[in-house]
Amino acid sequence: MRRIALSYAIVPEQPERPAQPVLLRNPMMDVLHAVREQGSISAAARQLNLSYRHVWGQLKEWEAELGQELLLWERGRSALLSPLGERLLMAERLAQARLGPQMESLRAELERAFALAFTDPQAGSSQASLTLYASHDHALGELQDLAARQGTEHAAHTLHLDIRFCGSVDAIRALNEGRCALAGFHTQPFADAGSLSARTYRPLLKPGLHKIIGFARRSQGLMVAADNPLRIRDIGDVARLQARFVNRAKGTGTRLLLDELLVQARLDPIDLYGFEREERSHAAVAQAVASGEADVGLGTEYAARSQGLDFVPLTQERYLLVCLKSALETPPVQRLLSLLQSPTWQAHLNQLPGYASDHSGEVAAMKRLLPWWR
Repeated sequence: MRRIALSYAIVPEQPERPAQPVLLRNPMMDVLHAVREQGSISAAARQLNLSYRHVWGQLKEWEAELGQELLLWERGRSALLSPLGERLLMAERLAQARLGPQMESLRAELERAFALAFTDPQAGSSQASLTLYASHDHALGELQDLAARQGTEHAAHTLHLDIRFCGSVDAIRALNEGRCALAGFHTQPFADAGSLSARTYRPLLKPGLHKIIGFARRSQGLMVAADNPLRIRDIGDVARLQARFVNRAKGTGTRLLLDELLVQARLDPIDLYGFEREERSHAAVAQAVASGEADVGLGTEYAARSQGLDFVPLTQERYLLVCLKSALETPPVQRLLSLLQSPTWQAHLNQLPGYASDHSGEVAAMKRLLPWWR
C-alpha cells in the first residue's frame, strides 16, 4: 500500500476556471495523462511546457520506484500507457471525481482564510458568509468562484459561500435542523401532485416558514460513451440491454429522478444491472463511464460534456434554493440575491452546457416554482 501526501499552492487569480479542474495535481499523473492524450513523450513535454529530457528522466525515476513500466513505446511509434499506467491514471481520475465536491469546499475555505489574512484589518471589511448544504451542482461551484472574484475586487462587500454537498433531501433536513442558512435541491417542475418527488419534498417544506429562491434550470439524462455505441435512448433500453449502470446514492435528487423514471417505465430496480453501484457526484458517474467501468449513468449534461461523453436528454429540471423566511432580509442572503440577479451571473450561467437561467434570484411562492405543490 502506497502512502499519499497532499499539498496545495497559492497561485494568481485566474479570470476563468477550466471545466472539471484537477484540484490536486500530481506530476506523474499529469505526464501520464499528457502522453495518453498526445501519443508521444515529446508532444506530452510540449503540452506541459517541460523539456523532453526532463519528462524522460522523470518517467525512468517513477518506473524504478514502482518496479514496473508505465509506458510501452518504440521509436517511430506512438507511445502507449502500460496496463499499470492505465490503471493508475483511471484510479486517480475516478478518485478526483468522487472527492471533487469535498475538495472544492476545502479549496474555498482555504481561499477565504487567506483572503482574510491578506486583508488590512484597518480597511474595515464587511465580509458576509453563508453556509449552504446542497445537492451536487456544477453551477454552484461557478457561483462560489464568482462571489470570490467579486470579493477580491470589492473587499468591503465580500460574500463567502461555504458549500457542503450532500443529497437534496439531506440538504433540506440540514436547513430544518439549523445546520445551514440555505439548502439547494432539484426537482421536476412538471411532476404530478401525487408523484414521488412531491411526496418526498412536501413534508420537508412549510409555507410561511420557508422561502423558495430560483437558481437555474438544468438538463438531466443518460451519460453514455462517445457516439453512444449501445444506441441507448431511454431507461427502458438500459434495462433491456443489461447495460452496466452506475447509480447515485439514496437521498440525492438524481436517485429520486431515477425512481420516478423506473415507475414511469414500469421497471423495478432489479431490472438495472449495476443498480447497487453508487457514486457521490455527477462527475464521478461521468468518470466511471469515461473510464469504461460502466456503460451508462444518470446525471447532468454538464458532467457528460466535460468528460467528452454523449448525452441522452431525459428531462429539464429546476435547481432551487430554500431558506427560512426569517433569514431572507439578512445582509448575506440579500447579497446572494443581488448576485443571482446580476447580468454577469445570468450570462455566465447561460453559457454552461445544459444550464439556463430560470427565475434566478427570484423569491417566489412554492406553487409558482413547484407546480405540484398543493
